[in-house]
Amino acid sequence: MSPVGRPRAFDPESVLEAAMLLFWEQGYEATSLAQLREATGLSSASLYGAFGSKDGLFERAVEHYISGPGSITDVAADAALSPREAIARLLHGSIDMQTDPSHPRGCLIALSGTLGAPETGETARRVVAARRAVDRARVRACVVRGIAAGDLAEDTDVDGTTSMIHGFLLGVSTQVRDGVPARHLHTAADTLLANWPAPRGD
Repeated sequence: MSPVGRPRAFDPESVLEAAMLLFWEQGYEATSLAQLREATGLSSASLYGAFGSKDGLFERAVEHYISGPGSITDVAADAALSPREAIARLLHGSIDMQTDPSHPRGCLIALSGTLGAPETGETARRVVAARRAVDRARVRACVVRGIAAGDLAEDTDVDGTTSMIHGFLLGVSTQVRDGVPARHLHTAADTLLANWPAPRGD
């Protein structure tokens, strides 16, 4: 029996997994503290003691997502791959992850914290925007490498091409939630990649 006054022990990974899935499915604004308590098994005192606030729990849940399912986008930073291959793996891998039936569909980063009341959703918007900025920067670096390698024309609009690829990546989430089949999204990704010739010799 736990000593009087000592908070009940809990498994942080299990708590973050439960919170992540709830935020992923419903978004930051629609997820209530009552739902988080039920999903995680934590009392209000334990939740606030461990994470400080709903915002604090959301931020930790996003970190949990980025180190788990969301890590699929890290492939864009793999310098061992050709820039085109890195982008191809980014797009197709993200489609596979977002359509995986073992967890909520779509991307938590794209869906969960984009909208919200200014007085309540600022932290959530900041957290997911920061991760989107990382992914965009990685895509941009691949475009720059592609030009340097001669795979893309020297006059390629770097920022426009980056926006095209990153915009496609973010748009996968809404299409997945609308029921667009994975095979259609993979075909769309291949169509986008057709604008980026494969390196000679591949």
